[in-house]
Amino acid sequence: MRRPVQLVWFKRDLRVVDHAPLAEASRLGPVLPLYVVEPGLWREPDASGRQWAFLRESLVELRTALALLGAPLVVRTGEAVEVLEDLHSRLTIGGLWAHEETGNLWTFARDRRVRAWARVHAIPFFEFRQSGVIRGLRDRTGWSRKWDAFMRRPTVPTPRDLEPVPGVDPGPIPESPPGLPADPCPHRQRGGRQQGLDSLESFLAERCLPYQRAMSAPEAGAVHCSRLSPHLAFGTLSLREVLQRAEAALRACAGSREAEASKKAGALRSFIGRLHWRCHFVQKLEDEPEIERRPFHPFFAGLRGYDPERYRAWVEGRTGWPYVDACMRSLAATGWLNFRARSMLMAVSSYQLWQDWRKPGLHLGRLFTDYEPGIHWPQVQMQSGTTGINTLRIYDPTKQGLDHDPDGGFVARWVPELARLPMPHRMAPWRAAPLALADAGIRLGVDYPLPRVDATRATAEAKARLWEVRRRPGFAELADAIQEKHGSRKAGVPRPDRRQPPRTRPSTQLRLELGEG
Repeated sequence: MRRPVQLVWFKRDLRVVDHAPLAEASRLGPVLPLYVVEPGLWREPDASGRQWAFLRESLVELRTALALLGAPLVVRTGEAVEVLEDLHSRLTIGGLWAHEETGNLWTFARDRRVRAWARVHAIPFFEFRQSGVIRGLRDRTGWSRKWDAFMRRPTVPTPRDLEPVPGVDPGPIPESPPGLPADPCPHRQRGGRQQGLDSLESFLAERCLPYQRAMSAPEAGAVHCSRLSPHLAFGTLSLREVLQRAEAALRACAGSREAEASKKAGALRSFIGRLHWRCHFVQKLEDEPEIERRPFHPFFAGLRGYDPERYRAWVEGRTGWPYVDACMRSLAATGWLNFRARSMLMAVSSYQLWQDWRKPGLHLGRLFTDYEPGIHWPQVQMQSGTTGINTLRIYDPTKQGLDHDPDGGFVARWVPELARLPMPHRMAPWRAAPLALADAGIRLGVDYPLPRVDATRATAEAKARLWEVRRRPGFAELADAIQEKHGSRKAGVPRPDRRQPPRTRPSTQLRLELGEG
C-alpha cells in the first residue's frame, strides 16, 4: 500500500532553499510539488503579462531544481480547489503544505476556499511564515522584536532528495494563462533564482557603494539599487537569506579603515533597514486586506473623481511634465522604477491631476514586474494622502527632474522629442523662449503637449481640499485608531494635528525603498 502523498503548493515562493513547507513535507513521505496556474488570478485588473513572463521563467528553473532533488514540479491550469479535488480523486493526500501569502483580495479569498476544502476532506493544511509578516496579529507592540527573532533564525536546509510520486504527469508550463493580454516589456528583468543570486552577489560586492545617493534617481537607481524586488515578490530568493547575506557583508566591513569599506557599510545598513520596512508595509495589507480597494481613512472615500483625458495623458506619458512622462515611459518599457519616481507618479496623479487613487494604482501595479500587493497598496494610499496618519508629500514635477536628472539625459532618452532642447528648458519647455523651441524643432501642443494643468495652482487646491477633510469633526479620532493598528512602534508618526496643516516633508514611514526589499 502506497504511503500518503505530501502535496507542497508553491505560490509566491518559487525556490527550494529556505522553504519550510518543502523541508517538513519531505520528512513524511512522497512529495508532490504543485504550482497552479489560476486563470481567475490572471484575469484580475492588477495582473500583467510581464509579471507572468518573470514568473514563468522562475517556474522553469524551479522545475529543474526540484527534478534534481527527485520530484519535478507538477503544473496544472485551473482554479486551485478544482485542481486539488482532481488530485484528491486519484491520490491519497496526507497533507497540504504551503507558505502564507499576503496577496490581493482575490488570493485571500482563494486561500479561504482552499482551507475550507481541506477541512471538508479532513486533510491537514500546514501554512508557514516566510518573512517577518505575522498572520493573525492583534497588536503592533513588539512587532520589530518578533521580526528580528524570525529573520535571524537559520535558513531552512534544502532536502537532499525527495521521494517522488509515480504516475503523475508533470504537465506543461503554459506560455501564458488563458486570456492574459499581450504586454511587451522589452527591458524587463528575467526571472529565476540564478538571476536573483547574481543580482544579490553583484549588489553586495560593489553595486551597493553609491546606493544611498543613487536610489533617488531613476538612471543611477537602475544600476545601484539591489534590483532584488521581483525576486523577493515571487520568492525566488527568501527575504531571510537576503538579510543574512547582507548582514554578513556588513560584518566583513567592520574594522576596516578604508573609505570604501565605510561607504559600503553605510549603504548596507540602509539596505538592511529597507528589508525591515518592507515587511512593515506588507503587514498593513495582511492586517487589513480591504485597503486594496477602500481608503485607510473613510473620510477620504469619494474625495477625488476620474477625468479620462487626464488619466490617459498620465498613462501614456504625455502629461506635459517631461520628467513625469519620462518616468512613466521608462516604467512601461522596463517594468521597474526607483521608489522616489514611483512615489512621484502616484502623487502627481493624485494631487496635480486630482484622480482617485484606485485606477492609477491598478495601472502602476500592472506595470511593475515586481508587483507586491502588500507594499503597493499601502504606498499608493500614502502617496495619495488617504491614510490619515502620514504627512502629505506633494512633488513639484519640474523640480524633481532638475534634482534627479540634472543633465537631462534621462528625459532625452525617454522623451526624445525634447532631446534637442537645452537644459533647464528640457524640464519645462513651456518656459522656453519661442526661438529656443524653434531651434529645437519643437511645436508645443503638437510635438509635445503643454502641461495638463498649472502645477502650482493645482497643488495649492489639492492641499486646501485635503486640509478641509482633516478639519472635519471625528477625523483625528479615526486617524488615532489607524495609527494604533498600522503605525510603526519603532519610529512614531505624528498624528494629524487639528491646529497645524499637514507638512509636505515625508514622515519616517515614507523612507522605504518601495519594492527594493
